[in-house]
Amino acid sequence: MSGIPLIIAFVIAIILMIYAISKLKIHPFLSIMAISLIFAIVAGIPLAEIPNVIGTGFSNTFKSIGIVIIFGALIGTLLEKTGAALKMADIVVRLVGKKNPELAMLLMGWIVSIPVFCDSGFVILSPIRKALVKRTMKSSVASTIALSLGLYISHCFIPPTPGPIAAANTLYTGANQDVNLLLVIIFGVLASILPLIASYFFAIWIGKRVKDREELGESNEGQIVQTYEELVASYGKLPNAWLSFAPIVVPILLMALSSALAMAQVNIPIITFLGTPIIAIGVGVLFALYVLATQKRTGDFYELTNETLKVTGPILFITAAGGVLGNVIANTTMVDFIKENSTALAAMGLMFPFLLSAILKTAQGSSTVALTTTAGIIAPLLTSIGLATPELIALTVIAIGAGAMTVSHANDSYFWVVTNFGNMKVEDGYKTQTLGTLIAGIASLINVYLIYFFIR
Repeated sequence: MSGIPLIIAFVIAIILMIYAISKLKIHPFLSIMAISLIFAIVAGIPLAEIPNVIGTGFSNTFKSIGIVIIFGALIGTLLEKTGAALKMADIVVRLVGKKNPELAMLLMGWIVSIPVFCDSGFVILSPIRKALVKRTMKSSVASTIALSLGLYISHCFIPPTPGPIAAANTLYTGANQDVNLLLVIIFGVLASILPLIASYFFAIWIGKRVKDREELGESNEGQIVQTYEELVASYGKLPNAWLSFAPIVVPILLMALSSALAMAQVNIPIITFLGTPIIAIGVGVLFALYVLATQKRTGDFYELTNETLKVTGPILFITAAGGVLGNVIANTTMVDFIKENSTALAAMGLMFPFLLSAILKTAQGSSTVALTTTAGIIAPLLTSIGLATPELIALTVIAIGAGAMTVSHANDSYFWVVTNFGNMKVEDGYKTQTLGTLIAGIASLINVYLIYFFIR
C-alpha cells in the first residue's frame, strides 16, 4: 500500500488507537502496540520483517531515554519526600509576597513541576495555597487554577519532567542528531512566558465568577485539612534553599557548560562527560540523595526508588510503544510519499505537531501519552515538514507540549486532582480547569511561533 490509501489507513489507525484508549479503556501501551502491528501489516511491510521493525523501535527508545526518565522521576520523588519541593515553594512565596497569592501559586507551581509530576505537585502545594487564601481572604478558585496551570505548563515543557524528555529523545534520534536537552529547556522556559501571563489573568478573571464549595456555603464535613505548618512539621526541618534547588540547577549548568564548550570547539573530556544528559541528571540524583541524607532518611531510599520505578514503568513502556509506531511509519512508503508531496505539511509547520498532540490529549486524557505518541509519529517526518534543524526540533518538542496541555477534562486524572483538592463542583471544573488549559495551550502555541520567527 502507498500514496493516499496509505495516508487514509494511517488516519484510521490513529482514530482506532484513540478509540481503544479512551472508549474501550485498553491500556495505551497495548493500544499503541496493537495499532503499530496492524498498520505494519496493512502498509505492506513484509511479515518476516515486522518483528524486527517492532523490536528495533522498542529497544532504541529504551536505549536512548530509559535511564533519563528514571533519573528525572527519582529526583522529583526525592525532592517531594524530603520537603525540598516545599522549600522551593516557600522561597517563591517570600519573593512574590503573600499579598499576591495567585502569582505566588502560579510561579510556585511552575518551578516545582519541573522535577515533580503535576499531580503530586498540586497535592503537596495545596496546604500552602489554602494557607495563603486564609491569610489574604482572596478567591480560593483563583489560586487553585493559578497553581494548576503553573504546574501544567512546566510539566508539558521543561525536562527533567519525563514527557518532554521522551519527546526530545524520540525526535532527535529520529533525525539522527545528538539530543540537545539544554535547548529544549531554554525554549521551554521562553515558551512559558505567554501562557503564564495568560494563566494569571485567567485565574483572576475566573476567580470572580466561580466559587468553591466552602465559599458557596456547602457542607465540607469529613474533609481533613492539613495546615501548612503541620505539613512542614511532618518533614522536621526543611532542607536549605541551595540544597533544594541543586538537583535541578546543577544538571542544567553541566549541560549548559558542555554545550558552550562544544560551540566554542573546546574539548574537555570530563566536561563533555558530565554534560551528557544521562550523567548530568545522574549528578542531580546524587544531589537529591544528599538532601535525603541531610534529612537522615537514607533508609527510605530503597523504598522511594521502588516507588519511582512503579510510576515510571508505564511511562517507559508507553514511550517505547510510541517508538515502535514511529519505526513502523519510518519503514513504510508514507515518508517518501510525504517527501514528494510535502508542500502542504511544510506550510502547516509547527501547527501540525501541535494539532496532532492536542487531538490525542483531548481524546485520551494523558499529556505524557500525547507527548510520546505524537513525537513517535512526527520523528520520521521532521525533514519532510521542514523541522529538522536542532533548534526547530527543540521547538517541535515545545509545540507538542503545547498541544499536550490542550485540554484537560474528565478523562484526565489531573482534572480530578484539581477539582477535588480545589473543592469545586465537576461543572465548575470544566469552567476553570478545562477552559484554563485551553487558554494556556493557545497562548503556548502563540509563544512557540514568536520564538520560531526569531530562530528561523
